[in-house]
Amino acid sequence: MREGSSHHGDTTGSTYTDLAAVTPEAYAIASASRNLAREKVGNATPEDRIRQRCSIAVGDFAMADLMRFSGDPIEAGIAALERRAPIIVDIRMVQAGILRWGHSSEIVCALDHGEEIAMERGITRTSAGFFALRDRLEGSIVVIGNAPSALLVVCGMIREGIHPALVVGTPVGFVNAAESKEELRAIGIPSVSNIGTRGGTPVAVAAVNEIITIYAERGGHARPGH
Repeated sequence: MREGSSHHGDTTGSTYTDLAAVTPEAYAIASASRNLAREKVGNATPEDRIRQRCSIAVGDFAMADLMRFSGDPIEAGIAALERRAPIIVDIRMVQAGILRWGHSSEIVCALDHGEEIAMERGITRTSAGFFALRDRLEGSIVVIGNAPSALLVVCGMIREGIHPALVVGTPVGFVNAAESKEELRAIGIPSVSNIGTRGGTPVAVAAVNEIITIYAERGGHARPGH
């Protein structure tokens, strides 16, 4: 088992960075979890870091084998953060979970938009929100942890020619969750997803927060002291 020896450095190496661990106890807990995840999941690539963090988020290392990566999503996400592209999410739990430091991107929640569209079309509020935010999706980071219907809407807009920089799509459930993620992987956009009905807000948040952490380690807009 590797030892986490510092707040600074690259998590892929022997040190550990956690932008959210602001006290010694919090850092010790997070570091111990990461050390165990490195041992169980592997630690050879940046994708392994996302597998580690998503496994920690759900308390199950089986999650690591369910994760899928298309189109070099980590580099795509880092480039979008460098441009300060918006991070557009499906629900407020996802919005609340994403790190507010380590980057300068606005975090926008689809639920705050499109109420009239939802009523007119009889569709879910998250789907309506993404329709309302259509003009902001180009070059953005889209993060969907809960709503398969919204992920299908985003995939449809991508097929129509809109190109987010990155889509993190890990909706959970038995109705269209697995299918929406299969659709995401089929459309040729940089993405992080998982196979099957599992997933949810913790997985989506873990994936995007790890990309933010990598960006901050590389000299992005880190919080003072990190």
